[in-house]
Amino acid sequence: MDLEGCAMKKRELIIKSREAMLAAVQIYNNPQITFKSENYIILSIIAWTYLLHCYFANQSIDYRYWHMEGKKKVYDKTKYGAYKHWELQRCLEEKKSPIDKETTENLKFLIGLRHEVEHQMTQNIDNTVSAKIQACSINYNYYIKEMFGDEYGVDGQLGLAVQFSPIQPIQKEALQDNQKVATNICNFICSFEETLADQDVTSPRYAYRVLFTRLNAKRKGQADQVIEFLPEGTEVSENLNKTYMLIKETEKKKYLSKEIVDLMHSKGYSWFTTGSMTGLWKNELGSRNQFGLYITKSQWMWYENWIPIVEAYCKNESSRTRLLTSEDKLLYANNLVELIKQKGYSKFSTFWLVSLWKHKLKIDRNNTKYGYFNRNNRFVWSKDFIPIVENFCIEKWGNP
Repeated sequence: MDLEGCAMKKRELIIKSREAMLAAVQIYNNPQITFKSENYIILSIIAWTYLLHCYFANQSIDYRYWHMEGKKKVYDKTKYGAYKHWELQRCLEEKKSPIDKETTENLKFLIGLRHEVEHQMTQNIDNTVSAKIQACSINYNYYIKEMFGDEYGVDGQLGLAVQFSPIQPIQKEALQDNQKVATNICNFICSFEETLADQDVTSPRYAYRVLFTRLNAKRKGQADQVIEFLPEGTEVSENLNKTYMLIKETEKKKYLSKEIVDLMHSKGYSWFTTGSMTGLWKNELGSRNQFGLYITKSQWMWYENWIPIVEAYCKNESSRTRLLTSEDKLLYANNLVELIKQKGYSKFSTFWLVSLWKHKLKIDRNNTKYGYFNRNNRFVWSKDFIPIVENFCIEKWGNP
């Protein structure tokens, strides 16, 4: 394969790797899908496999299976003639693998789990393996950026993060007694984690655990349950059997664009429109990723943290419009040119207006007392700018 062909193949590997991981997380976060962990595991293994294939290709490491026939090196092929490339397990066992020990253990865990779910149906494993899935996602984003640059990171591409579920190391007996987890999955997890050192099990690269505090009730008498907190080390706490509760993060409240606009109208900003909002995030912020997400392919919804940003924008715009009093005429560029022509400077045009403010005076129209950008993003000149234009015309053409 020529150099150009090699480069195209590497790019295809990295693109497909990213897409596989993005698809894995999107499926995992889809509330309509119940087979989410299994889908995530299969797609994430593909993502990691392609990622390492691309890395090995860049390092000139041959990741194809081969054997010797006499003194001849013969590559293994499928029955259709394609090369047999290393699977993820073999990639991780390569001595030149760039993956650290804890991340490797996390991936080997998912590989083993994939073998189990591949051959028979599983039930309710999401909460049991969610910490490993979270760690896998974070590890992937770290390594793809480490290997190929920040521009390939996936953290900016996802509207949702993988759901966080706080999971602590679970004792073997407690896990095997859990009737909600399929027996084969229980046995695999117990057997796999028995071989790991304590520091591996507790590493965030093996399993990422987050502790949430949650208010379950908004009114008195509506609490889900009463929990009494006991100081660690007291006689009562030491005699208790430790129980770990899996708590899923509650879904953030979301707003349609129309709801945001209506809210601003209720606050007195009747001029505010969806167009104004688009101009805000596109022209001033450059991105809206941290303020919402697509809930469908074409439907965007806003998080609650977007509201104070919009309100601050409305307050600022309202104050800027007061640069001109109610008696002032709106002086767009064409209005100002026409006004100066009426004063006898027939040669004056928008060309000379731009020449004046942009090249001679070097006015920053985003920060000037001589005008402002209105709600439609059109610049309006102040009446205070008229005598400056007149002086410019006198210098150039004399008195009319």
